[in-house]
Amino acid sequence: MQKELSNRITVLVRFNEADPLGIVWHGHYVRYFEDGREAFGKDHGLGYLEVYRQGFVTPIVSIQCDYKKSLRFGDSVIVETLYVPCEAAKIKFNYRLFNAETGELVAVGSSVQVFLDKAGSVLQLNNPPFFEQWKQQQALI
Repeated sequence: MQKELSNRITVLVRFNEADPLGIVWHGHYVRYFEDGREAFGKDHGLGYLEVYRQGFVTPIVSIQCDYKKSLRFGDSVIVETLYVPCEAAKIKFNYRLFNAETGELVAVGSSVQVFLDKAGSVLQLNNPPFFEQWKQQQALI
């Protein structure tokens, strides 16, 4: 059985994320995914700065979001981020967003990041050594 790595954070919906009716604009759900990735990286030693120090950047090449319910200004959203192991030189995450007060599922999604050199020009077809070591330390392989 493979170990599951995840993280949960709570984010307050900010005033500037809502339209005049108080409803959160759909693009901000993707920002909550970003909040989740940053928190995951901090907790599990895979933050953007750690990756950069190893000589790589990890741009998003795919992102998907399915909306279930609306969030409103003043709500808090629980962002659940789950690392999805894969053999390819990619970092994959699944997300679930919940209204913190009601517990209702408000969105689900996923993202894929690839490894490029610091200049952002050379795609890594194999997992960088530091990432293979990270997966071993996390008991993912």
